[in-house]
Amino acid sequence: MKKNLLSIDWDYFIPVREEWCGSYIENKRTNIILWYRRYFKNRQMGENIEKTVRTGNELKGFWSKIKQCFSIESKAKVYVSDSHKFSYFIAQNNNCDEVINFDAHSDLGYGGMKSLDFELNCANWLGKLLKNSIIKKANIVYSPYTYEEKGEFEEINKSFSIKYPKVEHLVNKNINVIHICRSGSWTPPWLDNEFYKFINDLHMSYKIMKCPKRCWNPRELTLSDKIYIML
Repeated sequence: MKKNLLSIDWDYFIPVREEWCGSYIENKRTNIILWYRRYFKNRQMGENIEKTVRTGNELKGFWSKIKQCFSIESKAKVYVSDSHKFSYFIAQNNNCDEVINFDAHSDLGYGGMKSLDFELNCANWLGKLLKNSIIKKANIVYSPYTYEEKGEFEEINKSFSIKYPKVEHLVNKNINVIHICRSGSWTPPWLDNEFYKFINDLHMSYKIMKCPKRCWNPRELTLSDKIYIML
């Protein structure tokens, strides 16, 4: 029986700025300290990014739209993590044949087929699933806020079965497994409460895989904290 993984990156819903969409190692510095740095730099320029960087309209009624297009099994497993690389293990351990990825990034690997020889990370997990023949097909539903184009992945696209459909073109897909990732290095911590609300709005039990809560209190930081952050 074919199994499908629905993998959703929280950055799908957030119109972050292009200059924030670099390649980062996922750690405490990029997960929280980098966001404090951006916050204070923009405050110096008169902008409060807590108010200007918010979730987009795509978040409203998202699960209702998904359930209209897809058939989610009542016993579907649901996983939550910070890093999107866990989709690799989730697809592998659940014998998935196909992945449907809602994301602002393709996660196919950046740098052509050679990037799939790198160790597994959040930027190449989908490409490695295809290269290692763990899955047969991938569908990438790009966020309206993406800065990527499918043509950037021409070499990988030609090597595997990859499509870039609109969600309405993915009707009648049976969903056996769901993974929701926060991608904290690319999504603001002041939106974490909305992230957890989004998960709970699915109304299904879930397992958390390494998704530590982020403490966001810019107004309570000491001067020494601010100096450390800005260095």
